[in-house]
Amino acid sequence: MNVFVAGATGAIGRQLLPRLVEAGHTVVAMTRRPDRVPEIRAVGAHPVVLDVFDRDKLHRAVLDAKPEVVIHQLTSIPHRIDPRQIRRDMAPTNRLRTEGTRLLLQAAKAAGARRFIAQSIATYYTPGNSPATETDPLYRHAPAAFVVVVEAVHQLEDMVLNASGIEGIALRYGHLYGPGTMYSADGSFTGDVRRKRVPIIGNGGGVFSFIHVEDAADATIVVMERGNPGLYNIVDDDPAPLREWLPIYATLCGAPPPMRVSKLIGRLAAGRFGVFFMTEQRGASNQKARQDLGWSPRYRSWRDGFRVELASALGADSVQSGRILTGKV
Repeated sequence: MNVFVAGATGAIGRQLLPRLVEAGHTVVAMTRRPDRVPEIRAVGAHPVVLDVFDRDKLHRAVLDAKPEVVIHQLTSIPHRIDPRQIRRDMAPTNRLRTEGTRLLLQAAKAAGARRFIAQSIATYYTPGNSPATETDPLYRHAPAAFVVVVEAVHQLEDMVLNASGIEGIALRYGHLYGPGTMYSADGSFTGDVRRKRVPIIGNGGGVFSFIHVEDAADATIVVMERGNPGLYNIVDDDPAPLREWLPIYATLCGAPPPMRVSKLIGRLAAGRFGVFFMTEQRGASNQKARQDLGWSPRYRSWRDGFRVELASALGADSVQSGRILTGKV
């Protein structure tokens, strides 16, 4: 199968390219950075360097690739986001999710692609008490501080799912961890936890659904090969509140236990967006992906995935006793 991957050297893209090639697909990989060309060639994909906003070059590149499937993994998320400046820090990605999606979708249709798969996100559901399914609404009435971010996700999904003449699929990935993410051993979040800069705000009731980047890439290929058009939550089996997973994460990092602060103090430090993530965020269910695709994550829980990814920071006693896996830290 001919596959065109935009955003080929992002956290998911780097895992996706070699898997696609190993599965026998012919892959054209798009990047904005010329220095990433050797990396793309090394895994057997064919690089093309361009900016998605250069409409003419984009159309020529996609037409030349003759793709049956176009995979949209374009983001421009900073290594460290200031939650008090979420509009500023997410503005480039918002544009990629709106204008960039429109341009890439147009090019895919012009090239006669059969299927268009886009990266979405499973962390912006309207708050609720149970893991969200794909039928639950996005938080489009979120506070003004970050509603524009949610709206960009909604626009992406609306364009993809309602496109005519092409099968549209949006993958709502959970919080990505693993190589190339802020949760990696050398990632910005890990560094902040080690410096005791990440507190538990309020009751720490915000529920996080995680997914390892390798599992995210594997799910993308499964969807490409046999998924029906529509939405899929791509998350692990173990949504967990911040108050549960953050202390375990800190132990894995060799960091002291996280502080606890009130919501008022938290809002001053992290803004309304940060408080939402730590106190109101809703987890997501992967039941549809499991049932419809026959997919299941290799790392069924963040407990296992974090332990593997942060193994260099683990103490021998924690590994041998299994305290990290049980959460008894």
